[in-house]
Amino acid sequence: MRKSRASVMPQRPNAKFEDMNAKLEVRRHPGARRLTLRVSRTSRAVVVTIPVQCDLDEAGSFLNRHIDWVQERLDSLPDPVPFAHNAVMPLRGIPHRILFTGETSTRIVSCAPTNGHWPEIHVPGTKVGAPRRLRDWLFLQARCDLDARVAFHAKRLGLTSKRIAVRDQTSRWGSCSTTGVLSFSWRLVLAPQFVLDYVAAHEVAHLAEMNHGPRFWKLVEKTAPDFESAKTWLQVYGPDLHRYGPANGGLT
Repeated sequence: MRKSRASVMPQRPNAKFEDMNAKLEVRRHPGARRLTLRVSRTSRAVVVTIPVQCDLDEAGSFLNRHIDWVQERLDSLPDPVPFAHNAVMPLRGIPHRILFTGETSTRIVSCAPTNGHWPEIHVPGTKVGAPRRLRDWLFLQARCDLDARVAFHAKRLGLTSKRIAVRDQTSRWGSCSTTGVLSFSWRLVLAPQFVLDYVAAHEVAHLAEMNHGPRFWKLVEKTAPDFESAKTWLQVYGPDLHRYGPANGGLT
C-alpha cells in the first residue's frame, strides 16, 4: 500500500495549462530516465515526472505536446460529488442522500431509513457549516469502525498497535509506522465494510511484518481469509471514493 516518494515542485511550467482549471504536479524523481505524464484519478491532478537534470522549460514543452491527451483524460474522469444538500454518497457501501436540515438546536448528525428510497444523512447547522460538520462526522464514523476492526485483528494475531490515526490522503489507504502507529484514510468508511476490514487487517499484519513477503500475506489470510476480493474492489472502485468531499475540494 505504499508508493515511491518523489519531491513535488509547485511550479507550473506552462501558462496554457492554467486555462484548463486543473491541478498540476511537476515531480523530479532520481530514478526517472525520461519525462512521463499521467492523470491521477484520486487527486484529479495532472502529474509530470521528470529526471533530476531536466529543466522546467522542457517539462512545459512536453506538456504542451500532449495537451489534447491530457484534456481527454480529464474529461473522462467522473464528476466530483461535493458535500451538498440532496447529493448522494456511499456510506459503508450503501448509497445515502445528504440532507442539510438547517437546524441550529442540535449538532448531532444522524442517519434515517426511508421507505423504498436511499437512507438519509441528516446534517444540522448552517449551509456554510454543514459540509464541515458532515466531514467531522464521517471521520468519527471511520475511526469507530477502524478501532473495532483493528482491535479484532490485533487480538486474533496476538499483536498490539500503539495508536490509530484517521486522515485524508490520496496515495494510500493505510500505513503502519515503525513505532506501531496505524494510519488510515477516512474514505474507507464509504466503501463496503469488508473492504475497510481488509485494510485494517493489512495494516495490523504490518505490525509483525514490515514488508509484503509470504509471511506477511499468511498473516493477512489468517485473520481475513477473503482478502483477495477486497483488494480487487479497491483496485476497481477505490479511486472513485476520492470524488466525495466539500465543495471546495479539500479536507484537512
